Amino acid sequence: MAAESERVGDASEDMEEEEVATDFKTAILRRPDLLAALQGHLHSEVMQNLPAPVKRRIKALKKIQLETTHLEAKFYEEVHELECKYHALYSPHYEKRGTIVQGLYEPNDDECDFPSDDEEKEELANDIKTKVKIEDVSETKEPATEEEKNKANAKGIPDFWLTIFKNVGILAEMVQERDEPILKHLIDVKVIFLKEPMGFVLEFHFSHNEYFSNSVLTKEYEMKCVPDESDPFNFEGPEIYKCKGCTIDWRSKEKNVTMEMKKKRQKHKQRGSVRVVDKPVPKDSFFNFFKPPVMPEDPDAEVDEDTQSLLTSDFEIGHYIRERIVPRAVLFYTGEALEDEEDFEEEEEGDDEDDEDEEGEDDDPDFDPADPKVPKGKKAQNPAECKQQ
Repeated sequence: MAAESERVGDASEDMEEEEVATDFKTAILRRPDLLAALQGHLHSEVMQNLPAPVKRRIKALKKIQLETTHLEAKFYEEVHELECKYHALYSPHYEKRGTIVQGLYEPNDDECDFPSDDEEKEELANDIKTKVKIEDVSETKEPATEEEKNKANAKGIPDFWLTIFKNVGILAEMVQERDEPILKHLIDVKVIFLKEPMGFVLEFHFSHNEYFSNSVLTKEYEMKCVPDESDPFNFEGPEIYKCKGCTIDWRSKEKNVTMEMKKKRQKHKQRGSVRVVDKPVPKDSFFNFFKPPVMPEDPDAEVDEDTQSLLTSDFEIGHYIRERIVPRAVLFYTGEALEDEEDFEEEEEGDDEDDEDEEGEDDDPDFDPADPKVPKGKKAQNPAECKQQ
């Protein structure tokens, strides 16, 4: 009986140990940072146990790797020069796009000769009208309401950039309802490439409005294309590391959508008297984009997590506007570019689900659906960076 009780006790202990081991394994799988640390420790032990001649040869390979890393940096520098060259060729097309959007230029029939998705439907409707001899009075019919008159007399493409911003998720989150009347005055978004220092400037051009006196708001991004001396093998090409906004000259405190005035009670320290003053309080707004967090001058200085998170998001947005939105603006306006983005994201999400089923792991924390072209693997260590591809 005692022996049987002892066997039961041993079995119970084995089950408990197995449960603890399973829980530990599950916890490790759910913490990629711990898993990476363990793997790094194991790799380090393996390297330490290698024979001295092999270690020596590995040093030679690392030196070769470092030389190719510096060559890669040169490659990306030349790529940036090529981008600058071709941007000069794109610019006249973007300028013409701007004149059409603003209603400064009306394209002729040849310039509008582009196949439409609704072309077949239009041809079918015209055939039906011809066969049944229906008189088309749409051209002679006068607009019935004031709204119809305004639409018929609209210049260019109204709310072109506002529509784009509201279509794109990463920007729609930034645009508040109070921002929309101002963004109706946004007439163009341009990119200016910088060679020295490597970087680019986003220019937001506005028509005359009652909110601020600036005709152009700017956001400048600086990039670095030099491997980090302390960790050169993590080099992945040009990275945004600094950005600078601009001052918005609001016409009055009431027009400033980034601030609101709130009544605050102040008590005099000595006399004890109380007074009520108006104090500005920050508000969420798209226009906070032009006042990013200030980076320390010392590149080695520590940045708090909240600031790092804001900078990471800011860099991704700037990169996305430059890489996707400005070159393909009309497709984001019509929604065609959004369909391409959704198809890509669904495919990536499907892959993540398969990985989770097979390995029991969470979704890849480095995957960023807002901008699939901007990997965030390295940014887990230094979020104030954005891959430039």
